[in-house]
Amino acid sequence: MATETERPARLVKSKQRVADHGEVFTPGWLVADMLDLVKAETERIDARFLEPACGSGNFLVPVLERKLAAVQVRHGRSDFEKRHYALFALMCVYGIELLADNAAECRENLLETYSRFLNAEPDGVWAKAGAAVLAANIVQGDALKMTDASGDPITFPEWGYLGRGKYQRRDFSYDNLTQRASFQGTLFDALEEHEVFAPVRTYPPQTVQEIAA
Repeated sequence: MATETERPARLVKSKQRVADHGEVFTPGWLVADMLDLVKAETERIDARFLEPACGSGNFLVPVLERKLAAVQVRHGRSDFEKRHYALFALMCVYGIELLADNAAECRENLLETYSRFLNAEPDGVWAKAGAAVLAANIVQGDALKMTDASGDPITFPEWGYLGRGKYQRRDFSYDNLTQRASFQGTLFDALEEHEVFAPVRTYPPQTVQEIAA
C-alpha cells in the first residue's frame, strides 16, 4: 500500500453512492495538510483519533502511519517494545462508518499498514491481535444516532499499555464519551471523575496472545 503522500486519490466509488449517501472521499494531499495542523498529536503514540465517517481509512491510515513512524524512532531498537507499541498505536485509532463495505475496507487497510510495519505473518499472533483490535475499534454504524448496524448503542474500548507485554481494556459508551468531550479534554480523558463516565465493562490485563485468541 502507498504511503499518505503516495496513495492515489479515489474520491468517489460510484455516482449512485454519492446520491444515496453523500459519499465523497477526502484527497490525500488535503488529509496530509489537515493532519499537519495537529502534527504533534499525530506523532504521539498514545493520542487517540476517532473519525466518525471513516470511509475506507483516508484519514486513519495516514494517522497510523505517522504513529508507527514514531514507534520506529522511539522503540525501534527493541523488537519486543517495537511490536507492543505498534499494537498500542493501532489501539489508539477509532472509526465509525455507515456502509459495511467501507468499514471492512478500513479495517483491511489499517491491518495491512500495521502488519507491513511489523512484517507480521497473516496467520500469526500479531496480525490476529491487530484484527481483533480493529474489530472493536472500527464500528459499522451511524455516528449521529450513536448506534451500530444492529441498532445497539455504540461502545468503544479504551486500550492502555501497562508495559511488559500487558494491555488493559475498558469499554465505554460512545454517548458517554461525547458527553465527556463536551465538558473538557479529549476522548477517554479523566473518565473516572463521575459515575456517568464509568466503563460498561472492564477486562483483566491481557497479553497479545490473549487478545488474538
